[in-house]
Amino acid sequence: MDRIVGIETEYGCLLSEDEPHVNSELWPAKVKNYLFRKADAGTIDLHYRDYEEPPGNGGFLLNGGRLYLDMGHIEYASPECLHLHDLVTYELAGDDLLQSSLVALGAEDRVSFIKNNVDHHTGATFGCHENYLMKREAQFTPPILGTLLTFLATRQIFTGSGRVGQSNPLAFDFEPPQSEPHVNFQLSQRADHIVNDIYQWVQFNRAIINARDEPLADYRKYRRLHLLIGDSNMSPYANALKIGTTACVLSLLEEGRLPRNLVLADAVQSTRDISRDPTQRWTVRLENGRTIGALEVQWEFHQLAQKYLHNSSAETNWLLENWGFVLEAIPHNRHALIGGVDWITKKWLLETFVESEGLNWDDPWLQSIDLEYHNIDPRRGLFFGVTPGKRIAEWNNSVRRPSATHVPPANTRASGRARAVAFFQNYNFPYVINWDSIACDSRDFLVMGNPFETYNDEVERFLAKPRTTNADTDAADR
Repeated sequence: MDRIVGIETEYGCLLSEDEPHVNSELWPAKVKNYLFRKADAGTIDLHYRDYEEPPGNGGFLLNGGRLYLDMGHIEYASPECLHLHDLVTYELAGDDLLQSSLVALGAEDRVSFIKNNVDHHTGATFGCHENYLMKREAQFTPPILGTLLTFLATRQIFTGSGRVGQSNPLAFDFEPPQSEPHVNFQLSQRADHIVNDIYQWVQFNRAIINARDEPLADYRKYRRLHLLIGDSNMSPYANALKIGTTACVLSLLEEGRLPRNLVLADAVQSTRDISRDPTQRWTVRLENGRTIGALEVQWEFHQLAQKYLHNSSAETNWLLENWGFVLEAIPHNRHALIGGVDWITKKWLLETFVESEGLNWDDPWLQSIDLEYHNIDPRRGLFFGVTPGKRIAEWNNSVRRPSATHVPPANTRASGRARAVAFFQNYNFPYVINWDSIACDSRDFLVMGNPFETYNDEVERFLAKPRTTNADTDAADR
């Protein structure tokens, strides 16, 4: 991949009938407090990050990532990763941190964390945000952005997590949603909740691409592409395809090699239409009036990536091979993708259950199964009971690394940040840690503007400076 990428995952919290449901927002806070105060997984923030993130709301972790509370739920942000294998590994580290906390607190039979994107009862949505570092000089003209939106709208045919039913959220102008045909099952959990193509204000106007220009790096050299459209994936294989194919398309964009005349007439509507299409023909209309299938669109991007990116790295070759494998299997051998593509896996489980129990698709039981597919507890999550084929199983097993919860990637600035986290755990200095800087006693700071650098030596020198601890300051004041 050779591109700095990070992923943010928001987790739902599910309580058993034995646990008072008033605790649904207490347990995320309990787990966050346990990780920072008991498990020593990282350093808690000592300062306000913004008005919704007061001191103690979260902090940076020993693996270089970040964990915090956001609107009552836990959000885990992976450290910056340079390679696809690492990105998937460190995304899974969030699951391991949360599940190990529940076990340590003796709550694993009463409390579950769910890595999904919809609440069937309230209609709320949880995000899975992707962050891709790009060259500042990359051209984002309307045709280029339109082509990128086409890729993002159609990639759900292998990245979607699937869901039972539908949501009809209000658009930004709060117009009442039009009545729509009932949907039994659809490809994507996020598709119903995306109401704009490109926009800056996230909370009430979720867009495919978030437009804020916040590179968290040297703004003269880099920009950060922040995507809101993606589903959280239980399958590491699907996560690799989601991130890897997008990284390939961004490389084509930077090299000026995106396909021409492949701009959707309406990217938001096409996203929803593809997700809900019961025929799975996934036909969309382009700006030029032509119609095309989502599978054909993905083949066009794949062929360009194969032409211009093949042999750029072993990891890219793996990605291109498996991208083609999935596009071939979707129409011809979908069973081979069980355990690899989430929506296919979930639909297979649900269809099996519907047939064996004689249920209708509007039975609430199916929504419970939908949720349990996303349970991160390996003993209970339905995803973990599925046995995939050899190709998919090998990848899913290869990326699970227990040390990723407390050891950072060795080839990005997450390594230097993690050194600072470990240092401040052991010394009573006032500190501020950010993605692109660290500071001590608010007067001395180190800028880390290049995510491709580890900053190990710079951080060591910075931390070795003589300093006065809080305890020393308190004694002098007395």
